Amino acid sequence: MQQTKNDIPLKARIQVVSYLNTRLADCLDLGTQAKQAHWNVKGPSFHALHLLFDEVAEDIEAYSDLIAERLVQLGGTARGTAREVAASSSLAEYPHEITKGDEHLNALADALAAFGALVREGITDCSAFEDADSADIFTEISRGIDKWLWMVEAHLQPSEPQIQQEINNAS
Repeated sequence: MQQTKNDIPLKARIQVVSYLNTRLADCLDLGTQAKQAHWNVKGPSFHALHLLFDEVAEDIEAYSDLIAERLVQLGGTARGTAREVAASSSLAEYPHEITKGDEHLNALADALAAFGALVREGITDCSAFEDADSADIFTEISRGIDKWLWMVEAHLQPSEPQIQQEINNAS
C-alpha cells in the first residue's frame, strides 16, 4: 500500500483495495467478453449486434477505469494485466465456438448478470468497510450494467406472434 492522507483507516483501505482488485479483474474480463461477441457475431442481425456489443464494451472500459482509479486513490496498485485478470476473474469463460447472434446475446447476458450480482455485493461490502465512495462507484456501475443487461436481453424477447402462439398452445 502507498502512503495517502485519505482518512479511511488503513485496515479498511487494505480490504477495499483487495476487493476492488477482484472486481477490476471481473470487469476487465467482462469487457473482453463483450469484445469477443463484437468480433465474432454472425447472422441476420450482425450489424445491430456488432454495434451493440461494442457500446457495451466501451461502457465496461469506463467502469474498469472507475474501479482502478478508486483503488489507487486508496493507496493500492491496480492489478489489471491480462495474466492477472485471467488468474483472478470470477466470471465463467466465454464460449469461443459460438457465432450466432442469439448465442452471443445469451452468453453476454449471462456474463452481465453475473457481474451485476458481484457489483451489488460490492455495494454492501464497501459499505461494511465504511467506504461510501467505493460503494457509490459500485452503485453507478450496477445501474449501467443493469441497463446493458436490459438492452441485450431485449433482443432475446419473443415477438408478439410468438407470444400469442405460446398462449394458444397453452390453452
